[in-house]
Parts: sequence; structure tokens; C-alpha cells
Amino acid sequence: MLAKVTSCALVGLEGVLIEVEVDNSSGFPSLVIVGLPDAAVKESSERVRTAIHNSGLHFPAKRRVTINLAPADIRKAGPAYDLPIAVGVLIATDQVWSHEAEDALFIGELSLDGSVRHVNGILPIAATAQAHGLKRLFVPAVDAPEAALIGDLEVIPVENLPQLAAHLQGLKAIPPYRPTETPLQTPPRYAADFAEIKGQEHVKRALEVAAAGGHNVLMVGPPGAGKTLLARSMPSILPEMTVEESLEVTKIYSIAGMLPAEMPLIRRRPFRAPHHTISHAGLVGGGSWPRPGEISLAHRGVLFLDEFPEFGTRTLESLRQPLEDGTVSIARATGTLTFPARFMLVAAMNPCPCGYYGDPVHECTCSLSAIQRYQKRISGPLMDRIDIHIEVPRVEYQKLTDDRLGEPSAAIRARVEQARARQTRRFAGTPLRTNADMGPAEIRQYCRLDEAGNNLVRAAMQQLQLSARAFHRILKLARTIADLDGSERIETHHLAEAIQYRPRRVV
Repeated sequence: MLAKVTSCALVGLEGVLIEVEVDNSSGFPSLVIVGLPDAAVKESSERVRTAIHNSGLHFPAKRRVTINLAPADIRKAGPAYDLPIAVGVLIATDQVWSHEAEDALFIGELSLDGSVRHVNGILPIAATAQAHGLKRLFVPAVDAPEAALIGDLEVIPVENLPQLAAHLQGLKAIPPYRPTETPLQTPPRYAADFAEIKGQEHVKRALEVAAAGGHNVLMVGPPGAGKTLLARSMPSILPEMTVEESLEVTKIYSIAGMLPAEMPLIRRRPFRAPHHTISHAGLVGGGSWPRPGEISLAHRGVLFLDEFPEFGTRTLESLRQPLEDGTVSIARATGTLTFPARFMLVAAMNPCPCGYYGDPVHECTCSLSAIQRYQKRISGPLMDRIDIHIEVPRVEYQKLTDDRLGEPSAAIRARVEQARARQTRRFAGTPLRTNADMGPAEIRQYCRLDEAGNNLVRAAMQQLQLSARAFHRILKLARTIADLDGSERIETHHLAEAIQYRPRRVV
């Protein structure tokens, strides 16, 4: 007898429906899985056989069982096919009824005792089921909250194989999962608040501008000046994610297996801070079957790179494409996958190897050549892609001991959200979201200057020897400052503030 059950494979961030065909025929007793399975899928034969036996069901040990995972040109990876294979075997041996499995998708890993375990990527799998018109989704019970984020889909939480068999036999139905509360009702919590940061008012202003327009930032200062704390406070002044953005981020974390069990929907913007020893594949993504890297895990959030020059040259240069395009492409012999990578880069570095060049208190011990070599570890093209360069000086004792709190993040976030609202209205009907996303055509349309502004930018271009990319970034930055100011026009003082954020040679 031939049985067919629908499952799903993940290719990048997208799901592809897989038809699990199980043929139970006479012949030499065996269980064979074909259809480009990896080692984990091949091992399903033993897990399924033992789980069916330990669940009090019958496995055709004296028959030839052939399992085909179609289409055969898509690689199948992981243990998520255990449950659909087991259901296919039960249908093929007339232990459950095939009509109960129609218009349904099955996914889950089996334990040897028949219980169903968690699998990664439930959210994109549920989205794929909905897109193809399937009515029901059978998932591990622990993954039901995540699957329920997709509407118009009946989610059936499966605890174990005997429970599923009773459901498919019509003996005892498994009630569909009903969420007790909406994840959107839970406000995001932040690790740090700007109110707790002493001093550094000009740095806070620069970070507010960066948050308002989605611009990249580089902070340069001595050790202990507060660069890391400032960076960790960035998510608290960014606008709360929309439902669409939350689903995008949750999908990435689900596939990477990093979605917390108690948090089916990620509401707080990601903050990723990889160590400078991270590999190229760890930052960009990769592997024999590519997985999302840190830059994709920072999508719609902040990627913080502390000790910026200490990262490998190849690793840093790999940031250039994502900073421009908002995506990262990973090519393998089996094909090319594209992951989203629309993040804000916040980098921090010391001005020299010892960290105290230009510090008024601590004397620098580095030679001029050592300082130059240290700063040249970051290439000009990469520096050109960073909109805001800001110095973070040592905090004075009087400010450290002041009991008064600074402006809270909530107040700053309100101004940022107002500026973002102006950008939303400006870019309505386009894929652009922030001023940092603008291309040459949008810059020409929305960043017009008067005569005084043209004269100021012309002088800055000559004195600072700016590139064409830097010119465009100044205009985008000035547009953001004008948005924070509530101005439809870019005034001269908006340009002056934008120009001061360009890098200056330290030595």
C-alpha cells in the first residue's frame, strides 16, 4: 500500500513542501529512505521503528518499506521528518485513516518512547502551510505557541505518537491550540537605559540621530569611557518593532534554533555583540548547508562590534555588502541563499593600541607608526559606509558622582518615533523605511539644498576630501536631523551638524 503525507523543508528562510511517500510491499525486510536525505534523516529509520514499537503500534518488520521524500532535488536535513514518516508508515499499514491526514502538514522529531520533540523553524513552516492552503498543522506541543502566530491555520499540538494515532483513528481528538494571551500585549524590556549614563551628552545626541534615521555609528574613545554601555542602551531608544518586523526577526531566530521557549514572538529589537575572535562564517553565516550568521540575527536591530580593529580583515570587509544592500548572499555548490541583514552597525574602538592617545589624564605609550597601523586595520571603503563618527571622552568625576539621572530612553524614543513617522509618510508605497535606505534618486528628491547649504557642503568636500559616497551620507544624515527638528527643509545648521560627524584624521 502507498501512503502520502505532507511535510516541509527549509531552504534559507523559506519553506518548501515535501511529500513523504511510504510504500509497504513484499520483499526482503528493510526500511529505505531516498530523496536526498542527510545523515539525521537517514537515522529516522531507527527512531521511527523504535518509537512505533514502544508506542504499542505495529511496525511491518517483515516487509519492505520504502520512503521517498519528494522532490528529490531538495536536500532534506534534520530530524523533523520523523513524525511525517511515522504517520506515513501507520497509514500504509492501515493503522490510521488517510483522510484524517488530508490538508495537513506534519513536522516533529520522535523520541524512542514515542514522545514528540521540538524542532527548529516552526514559524516559516507554518507560514508555508498557510500559503499553500493547508488547513491543519501537526507540531510538537512545545512549538504550538510559535506556530499559532500564523493566523487562519489550525494548530494541533502533539505530545506523543499514541496520542496522534488515537486522533487519526477518530478515537480521541486532540483539541487545537488556543493562545491564552497575545504576545503583542507584552511590552519589551530593555537591558539598559540612557538615564543611567553619566555625561556624554553629545554622544547621546549622535546616537539619537543614528536611531532616528537608521544610520551606522563608530565610537572612538579610551577604555572605560562608556562606549559599551552606550551601545547596549541603543535598543531602548529605537522604535518598537511592527508586527511585520517581529515576524521577520522571529523567523530568523526560529531557523537558527535560538528562539526562547517562553517567547514565541520576539518583540525587542535584537542586539548582537559577537567577540572579535568570531569566524567569517559565524558573522556572515555559512556552513555546508548555510545558516544565518550574526549579521542576520541582528536584522532590524543593532550589531555591536567592540574592539572594532581587532576583528579579522576578511571578516570586516564582508560587512560592506550587507551595509549597502541590507542582505547577505552565501554561495555554495548546491545554490545561493540570501538572508536579510538590515541592521544598524554600532562599532567601538580605542584610538590606539594602548587606548590612551589624546587622553588628558593617561599618557599614551604607543609610537606614531603603531597608531597609524592600528587605525589602518579598518579600510577606507568600510569607514566610508559609517555615517556617524563620534569621540567618546573620559567622564569627569563630578558627573560620575552626580545623583541626578539623565534623560530617560522613553523620552528619546518618543522623538525618534516622531522622526521615523515622518520617514514612513515620505516613503509610503516604496520598500524604503528610513533615511539611511535612500538611494541617489531619493536623495535628489528629498535632500534639496539652498545656496547657503550648497556652499557649506562644497567647502566641506574640499577641506575633508570627501568621496561621493560620503557626500550622499552627509545629505541623508542632514535629512534625519531635519526630521528630528520637525523641518521639511534641510537648513544650514542641519548640514553643519551632519558634517561634524564625518571622521577626521587623528594622526
